[in-house]
Amino acid sequence: MANIKDLQRKRAQLFHDLSDGKIPERVPVGGNIGIEFCIQYSGLPLAKTQWTLENIEEAMDKACQITGSDLYPLGPARPPVPYQILGSRTNVMGSKGFIQHPEVSVMEADEYDEFIKNPHEFIMEKALPRMNKELDTDPVTRSIVYAKAVKAFFDYTDVYAQIDAKLIEKYGFYKIPLESSGIALSPLDFIADYLRGFKGIVMDMRRYPEKVAEACEALMPLILKMGTPPMPSKYGQTFMPLHMAPFLRTSDFEKIYWPTFSRTIQAFADRGQTVFMFCDHDWMRYLDYLYELPENTWMAFEFGDPKIVKEKLGKRHIIAGLYPMTYLKTGTRQQCIDKAKELLDIMAPGGRYYFDFDKSLISIDSANIGNYTAVTRYIAENSYYSNAGTAAAGDGNAGKKFIDVGEIRPFRSKYYKTWDEYKAKHPKIAPELEPIIAEKLQIYEEMLFMFF
Repeated sequence: MANIKDLQRKRAQLFHDLSDGKIPERVPVGGNIGIEFCIQYSGLPLAKTQWTLENIEEAMDKACQITGSDLYPLGPARPPVPYQILGSRTNVMGSKGFIQHPEVSVMEADEYDEFIKNPHEFIMEKALPRMNKELDTDPVTRSIVYAKAVKAFFDYTDVYAQIDAKLIEKYGFYKIPLESSGIALSPLDFIADYLRGFKGIVMDMRRYPEKVAEACEALMPLILKMGTPPMPSKYGQTFMPLHMAPFLRTSDFEKIYWPTFSRTIQAFADRGQTVFMFCDHDWMRYLDYLYELPENTWMAFEFGDPKIVKEKLGKRHIIAGLYPMTYLKTGTRQQCIDKAKELLDIMAPGGRYYFDFDKSLISIDSANIGNYTAVTRYIAENSYYSNAGTAAAGDGNAGKKFIDVGEIRPFRSKYYKTWDEYKAKHPKIAPELEPIIAEKLQIYEEMLFMFF
């Protein structure tokens, strides 16, 4: 156990050095593994196991044994039970047991003004019943369905959280500081992914771009509320998967996507929270824009030229990705290791780099598992720096802030109450009980918001 704790401390130091702008002892290693892979790798029935969770801990443990990752490799699970209770149209389990995200439009093109007035209230009142068939009913039934779905969601996530904690300690994985992780989307991605769909948002940007831009602006308070954890930290992480930008015209990116996206990232940084962006598809057109984001923003890329990414971003930000998961399926073990060496030679010099693949390991047929193991362990054993502890490469802009956040209106919604708002309606609470009641009530307020 002492050796495992020592390993965990060393792994933590690797990531802390990256965040502190130092050269770590070696390149930290990622390699995210989906719960679906864990289940398949253990030979369990995919759909049934996600429902019952029978033998899920053993399956997750077995997956941890094949990785050289320093980070806890198992990604968050999406339990099917609450989706079934809600009658979800946006998260549907397919015939093979994978939960899919069909494109569904739940906001009409003529509803932008109503959405802009208060995005959270619009979503609660109109979007959610359209997303979820069982919520499209009378208020009493809707309340019962929603309560059952919330209970199911936290029942399942609590089971996974307990297993995660055990495996992190068993194998000495690095863990992000307590209550310093979150998830968010860029404003335009949120509208495209959950409200208008890809086709809808593309048409909207052509027909009334001003309304789309206003909607992005109106969303910023909600997104900041969603993505800011209880304990912001530069060692923490708000994960932000980015989708729409590569499919936009550069002019639309500049006028509609970038303004609220960049200010959102800067606003998280101003709150002391680090953002980890996954740049889906090809972001090579936008590297000069990404440079201006807050220093030491984490950026993982799916596609692109490693040399150009390193040249443009590697002296200001922490970069990762670009190793094709498909290579693990088609290449020999030596070819896969040689590819890792090639990427190390480009990306590792000067620090500000950690190794990861371009995609997560989701299904059993995604890769040759022996190749996955060989590559992650090769990096962990062969990427030591000779100048560990010194300052990472810089370009003279250390500490410079390029983006002015400007004024962001505070988050307000009649469906979310702070303690002060609650107290104003219940002024007779005994003063000595106030801190106790405030903490308890706010926990449940945040839980319900998290489920949303």
